[in-house]
Amino acid sequence: MHTDPASTATAVLTHLGGPANVTSVTHCMTRLRLTLRDQDAADGTGLRAVPGVLGVVADGAAWQIVLGPGVVDAVTDQVRARVEASAQARVQARPQSRGEAPPSAGAALKEDLRRRHSTPFRTALRRVANVFVPLIPALIGCGILAGLNGVLLNSGLLPGLTPALSAIASAFMALLAVFVGYNTAQEFGGTPVLGAAVAAVVVYPGVAKVTAFATQLAPGQGGVLGALAAAFLATRVERFCRGRVPETLDVLLTPTVTVLVPGLVTLYGLMYAAGTVATAIGAAANWLLTTTGALAGLLLGGLFLPLVMLGLHQALIPIHATLIQQQGYTVLLPLLSMAGAGQVGAALAVYVRLRHDRSLRTTIRSALPAGLLGVGEPLIYGVSLPLGRPFLTACAGGAAGGAFIGAFAMLGTKVGATAIGPSGWALFPLLAGNRSLAATAAIYAGGLLTGYTVGFLATWLTLSRSAPHQGVPPEEPPPQPDPGQQPTGLSGDL
Repeated sequence: MHTDPASTATAVLTHLGGPANVTSVTHCMTRLRLTLRDQDAADGTGLRAVPGVLGVVADGAAWQIVLGPGVVDAVTDQVRARVEASAQARVQARPQSRGEAPPSAGAALKEDLRRRHSTPFRTALRRVANVFVPLIPALIGCGILAGLNGVLLNSGLLPGLTPALSAIASAFMALLAVFVGYNTAQEFGGTPVLGAAVAAVVVYPGVAKVTAFATQLAPGQGGVLGALAAAFLATRVERFCRGRVPETLDVLLTPTVTVLVPGLVTLYGLMYAAGTVATAIGAAANWLLTTTGALAGLLLGGLFLPLVMLGLHQALIPIHATLIQQQGYTVLLPLLSMAGAGQVGAALAVYVRLRHDRSLRTTIRSALPAGLLGVGEPLIYGVSLPLGRPFLTACAGGAAGGAFIGAFAMLGTKVGATAIGPSGWALFPLLAGNRSLAATAAIYAGGLLTGYTVGFLATWLTLSRSAPHQGVPPEEPPPQPDPGQQPTGLSGDL
């Protein structure tokens, strides 16, 4: 079904209290992400009924509207244009609207409820995700180039091109800490370039001359975790200085102190501590797979969708980034990707079993290609979650696929990914491991097939024991859960 971006943007903003109620507009691979001034002005029920909206996620003032790949870019442009035009109109009209009344008691109560709903833990996870999500396109592009370069090197082809490809693919990863520092400062209210300046200390070659805790530091020690901590500290120092340094000296003293104090703390504390944590993460991941690979894969593949529903999957983003920087690939992402395979298998079983439901079958036909490429939101919101049981059987398929890959890890063959983001078939160009690319790809493909098969069979058996009409009624859109309790997508959208 074709979606008109302009009409979709108008409808979305209408149900969110209008453009003036939106304070920020961003998007990721499949979702439009908005921050609202007044969350109570939003109509979640009406928003879910807008054609083209696949799902709604509300977490306090932060709202996410699932639109799907491709569509989200066009709709975001339209929404952003309307929000910017509204902001400009308010600025121009401001001289005529002075003397506004102070906030009412009702407004204060709404703000109090918003703060209660946004727990510190969930807010922290969301803000950490906001640091890393903008980096995903570069991680994907550089990861694919690194994989291509590896194929050329192993095959001996184009020897004159491989050094250039290696430089292009590796440059971003070598400076990843700087970008993390920039985004961290931007997210937590500091000056982005100052956050980047402090985080750059982590990767500067000259740190090899510094000794901390009787240990000589190494460039890159602590990785993205050290950069995240360093830039966050820089924002605290900067905000402390802004309110205390005289205005005449602010332009000189504040940047200097902001770089100096966190820089020293980074060299003589954070790099060592973050390096220890990063090493522990890598060791734990390796131990987990080599010792309990099948069980670990079963649990990770089977529990990933519930983790997504709770928003806890965001905690894995810095772990993925740490493993990629430390080992060259993350061994966790292929295991978690099996949840998408179970989802595809479950959707296929629903398609075959519920032949009477033309609306649902149309949804599956349109969402299945995206699901095969690792974008799981259309299948989650349109098929498995509304039907209930297929969501559980999709988890079973993911568990089986994860156990398959984990079993090979116990036998000494690891399957990893050089970038965060894609899953499903889209992960093949990013695969890496400790064996040949052919062996790594074969094991990953086996995991996908296992997830498809178990997800299909488990769903088929579940549906065959229930009456066909217990699914979504014909010609009606699938019901949606409460916007405050919906999941936030698969690994394709962090």
